[in-house]
Amino acid sequence: MIKIYVSRFNPETDTEPHLECYEIEKIPNMKVLDALQAINDKYDADISFRSSCRAGQCGSCGILFKGNGALACQKEIKDGAIIEPLRFPVIKDLIVDKSSIEAKVKDLELSLQCDHTCRDELDTSITKEDTKDTKKVRSCIECYSCYSTCPVVNIATEEFGGPYLMRYMRKFESDPRDSFDRIKEALDEGLYKCTSCGKCLAVCPKNINTFGDAIEKMRAIAVANGSGPLPQHVAFKENILENGRSIKTDKTPFIEEAENYTGSKVAFFTGCMIDYKFPEIGHKLVKILKENGIDIDVPQGQVCCGSPLLRTGQTDIVQELVDKNKEVFKDYDTVITVCSGCGATLKNNHPEFGSKLHVMDISEFLVDKLDTDKLKEVDMKVTYHDPCHLGRGQGIKDAPREIIEKIPGVEFEEMLYPCQCCGAGGGIKSGKPEIALELSQSKAEMIKDTEADAVITICPFCQLNIQDGLDSIGCEDIKCMHLLELLDKAYE
Repeated sequence: MIKIYVSRFNPETDTEPHLECYEIEKIPNMKVLDALQAINDKYDADISFRSSCRAGQCGSCGILFKGNGALACQKEIKDGAIIEPLRFPVIKDLIVDKSSIEAKVKDLELSLQCDHTCRDELDTSITKEDTKDTKKVRSCIECYSCYSTCPVVNIATEEFGGPYLMRYMRKFESDPRDSFDRIKEALDEGLYKCTSCGKCLAVCPKNINTFGDAIEKMRAIAVANGSGPLPQHVAFKENILENGRSIKTDKTPFIEEAENYTGSKVAFFTGCMIDYKFPEIGHKLVKILKENGIDIDVPQGQVCCGSPLLRTGQTDIVQELVDKNKEVFKDYDTVITVCSGCGATLKNNHPEFGSKLHVMDISEFLVDKLDTDKLKEVDMKVTYHDPCHLGRGQGIKDAPREIIEKIPGVEFEEMLYPCQCCGAGGGIKSGKPEIALELSQSKAEMIKDTEADAVITICPFCQLNIQDGLDSIGCEDIKCMHLLELLDKAYE
């Protein structure tokens, strides 16, 4: 038997939705839709929900499953599952009123806009080649899982069109028959308010990468036509052209103090934030690896991975950066990163520019190499924040937790939604700091609820933003720490 929590709301008797618990027998491959029907059959519960094709094609059965958008006909039921309606006004139970988003589509004229001549040639004016780059974004089944799961849509007070509308705009922007200025439309709807968290892709039943295939592409077009990026993002490119890093520093860069060449076949990709903002984390990396009998090279000549440029649409010098790093690291068997954004960019974007290095996040590299006999007890309670570009961007969630649990004395407790975006990515921290702070405050409240002494992560951007969120809600005593900082305490 399993327990399932279902959101109930009857407008005739209830003032607001509430959860009710049901116990049913789980059968193999049981989906949420099957479970809801089983509950109705067993309890005569009369839960209202939508379903049609039962094959993941119509999108009508969209729901929230443990806070994330999903199709009830596709998502396998689990013990303790919380099933809620999508984040729209509730008509009854799991049935929602989607008229607001449908009205928005109408107001934005998200249909083909073309002149009379074009209409006369509709059958011949478009080819498969014209829509090759947007084939995936055209496969949406309008389940609204992405829209209901987007952290900016749900948390930030600033209005954002969200992934659903951004995908829609990209669909018509790429259509040669369409005469409407879709880039201006996208900018008006918040093109630069997306955090690049990848949550929309993670919940999409059609695997549509709205950020990579729609938002990022439209940002690049905006830069090319002079309507982007945000003024704060221009500094990324200026700094890179000046010193190879996307940020400035008043510290001694880590790479200048490190032992650059040890003869190791393992190299460290420092990244802008570690090299210029957190050089102490770089030194802790070298120390921890030495404690485990591992030497690394920190080769000179490496430059920014290009992530800040790719995320903000400033793509014209990315190939140059890729080529420089490819040459620097060409003779190494493994390249280690301690920044999730760098790691995701090196793994996922650089191959598109002709460079394919063997890149490993520090957690996946170290998890099986850690000499636990040398670890001293650390009296701390911690929780863990999954960086979007590590958990979703690289599929790494278990390794960091396994390392934390290997440290003697450390008490670990998961927060409510460890993979919820903190708001630091996609150029948001610099370009839309008010959104970044609002999302970090939401994350900080979850961390506070765990009563942890510290929250651990593997992303310097997340580290900065989450600490800002903690400080802003009066939790300055809770520290956001890099995993290497926690490990370092076990070697003191």
